[in-house]
Amino acid sequence: MSHCELDSLIAEFQSCRLPHAAWTHLAHLRVGAWHVHRLGPETALATLRTGIRKLNDSHGTVNSAQSGYHETITAAYVRLIDLFLAKFEASVSFDERAAALVESPLSDRSILLRYWSRERLMSPEARRAWLEPDLAPLVLPT
Repeated sequence: MSHCELDSLIAEFQSCRLPHAAWTHLAHLRVGAWHVHRLGPETALATLRTGIRKLNDSHGTVNSAQSGYHETITAAYVRLIDLFLAKFEASVSFDERAAALVESPLSDRSILLRYWSRERLMSPEARRAWLEPDLAPLVLPT
């Protein structure tokens, strides 16, 4: 994805103009990486919480205990993305880091099941608030 395409994705996300069909796992990763890179992990998480909920609302997706925004998944990816981006030398551009991210194991939609059991990760409690992993510590996959 080019720098211009990423800028467009971010603008569409922030303005809630991103079509539902375009809100894919890779789009989540790219949007997350941009926010972590620009804002740092704590502010990125707060911003993404609001942005994802607003985008879901614009798509008619209900944010509830059964659907929509998922706190544990979002927070886990913010943490993993932060670790991933930090492993590069400062001379590596963000565009290069973002390209590497979508080619990494983090692009596997089931990667979080290395850390959480499906039952725990998909629980209403995990959707509502951060739940610690129950299978393995949250570290970058190798």
